[in-house]
Amino acid sequence: MRGIISRFAPAPTGYLHLGHVVNAAQVWGETRARGGRVLLRIEDHDRRRSRREFEAAILEDLAWLGFEADAPPVRQSERDDIYTHALDTLRRQGLVYACDCSRADVAQALRPAIAELTFHATPQLPELHYPGTCANRGLAEGPGVGLRVRLAPLVERFDDLRLGPQEQHPFEQCGDLLVRDRDNHWTYQFAATVDDHVQGVTLVIRGVDLLASTGRQIQLARLLGRADPPSFLHHPLIMKTPSQKLSKSDRDTGIRELRAAGWTPAEVIERALALI
Repeated sequence: MRGIISRFAPAPTGYLHLGHVVNAAQVWGETRARGGRVLLRIEDHDRRRSRREFEAAILEDLAWLGFEADAPPVRQSERDDIYTHALDTLRRQGLVYACDCSRADVAQALRPAIAELTFHATPQLPELHYPGTCANRGLAEGPGVGLRVRLAPLVERFDDLRLGPQEQHPFEQCGDLLVRDRDNHWTYQFAATVDDHVQGVTLVIRGVDLLASTGRQIQLARLLGRADPPSFLHHPLIMKTPSQKLSKSDRDTGIRELRAAGWTPAEVIERALALI
């Protein structure tokens, strides 16, 4: 793996906690071990929840922990032209269509399938799958209307650097991909894929909770013109319960609280890694 470029990409919707430290330690550790560079990307595409005060705190905590990026941070909120250009690339292929479905509409369409699974005592409910309601409606783009990209029913295969060979069916998992929501916000799946392509990211290191996103991001990147996808490494998470990961609301694991309590950077990193 030559010319390794990875990224740490926090969302400024809260303060850093031990779960973020696990990811940062994995990103910097794995990337440095390969002689690579780490980029810092502030994923503030959700303008409703992102706050500059959280971003400032994230940057301060990263510096205190000793995690130093190799370039100044970029913000997704300042990259609208880049995302618009990428969307136009997909439009020219006839892959973009308008959709006025809400998340509740999609969930409602899934209820019969969920009820059937529950009836048969299936322990895991399916991922929210868009059923293609607006795919052929020819809706006009405009306020209050989202945009989706048509995914092909293909199998995407990749080798995870920790988990080994993987096979995913993105269209069966999620249906056509929402790339801009009804409030005109770019989605995580789209913005992260475009940024990884444009920034030349060759190694994506993230939590295993995002493993299911990989196949759809590989297919989307290919549609955008990326011939070779990045390599992926999905690491374990700190779990609050067997089914619930750590969240920003867990104040007892917040970095700022641990700093105030007198913890050192080395103690915080050691504690985070001991919990996975």
